[in-house]
Amino acid sequence: MTILDAHGHIGPWADFLIPAPGAEDLVAMADRLGVTAIGVSDLLAVGVDAPAGNRRALATAEAFPDRLGVWLVANPHQPFDAGLLDHRAVWGIKLHPDVHRCALTDPRYERVFEFGVPVLAHGQTGTEWSDPVLFAEVGRRHPTVPLLMGHAGLFAAGFHRAARLVADVPSVFLETCGSRMTGRWVARLVDLIGADRVVFGSDACFLDLRVGLGRVVLAPLADDHRAAVLGGNLHRILGDRWGRPS
Repeated sequence: MTILDAHGHIGPWADFLIPAPGAEDLVAMADRLGVTAIGVSDLLAVGVDAPAGNRRALATAEAFPDRLGVWLVANPHQPFDAGLLDHRAVWGIKLHPDVHRCALTDPRYERVFEFGVPVLAHGQTGTEWSDPVLFAEVGRRHPTVPLLMGHAGLFAAGFHRAARLVADVPSVFLETCGSRMTGRWVARLVDLIGADRVVFGSDACFLDLRVGLGRVVLAPLADDHRAAVLGGNLHRILGDRWGRPS
C-alpha cells in the first residue's frame, strides 16, 4: 500500500521541544512504519524566514529523493519565489494563518490560490485566522484548487462542525493530524464527509509518526476507505506532482 503523509515538518521550533527535528530521523521512522513519503515544510519557513526555510526544505528533499515532498511556505509578509513551484520535490504550498496573523480569507493570500497547486493550511477551530468556516469560504472562491484543512479544525469539539461546514465544498479535504484526533474520530469524519475527502497526516516531527499512523491503521474503517485515507486521496490530489521523474 502506498502511504503518503500529508503533514510533516523538519527543523526546530522555538517554543516546542522536538527531540529529533532532523530529516534523517523522520525518514528512518517512515522506513520502520512503511510510510512511502512525507510532505514537509521547514519550521524556519513557517516561522521567521520563509525564503531561507523553503530553500533549506528543497535541499533536504533532494537528499532524500522520493521520500520527502515539500510544502513551500507562503508568508504574506515576506517574498515568495513562485519559480520554486517547478522543483520536482514540491507538492504545493503551506499556509499558517495563525502564525502569520493573516486570515485565510485575507486578500494577501489570494496569490497563493492563483498558482493552482494544492494548498495545505493550518486549521484551528475558534480563531479569527483559520476557523473552518474560512476554509468553506475560500473553497467556494477557488473550487479547482485542492485545499487541505490541517488538523481538521484541531479541537475535538470542532471536528464535526468542520466536516459540516465543508461538506458541500468538494475542493476542501480534512487532514487528520493533531494530538486530539483519534481513530474513532477518523472513522466519524469518513462517515460525515466521505472517505474520498479525508487525508492522513501526522504532524511529525512535532508529533510522533507512530501515533499519527496508528490511529488510521487501527480506525474502524473498511479496507478500501483506509487505503484512500492513507494514500489514495493524497495521490489523487497531487496528481503528477507525486513521483515526477528527476
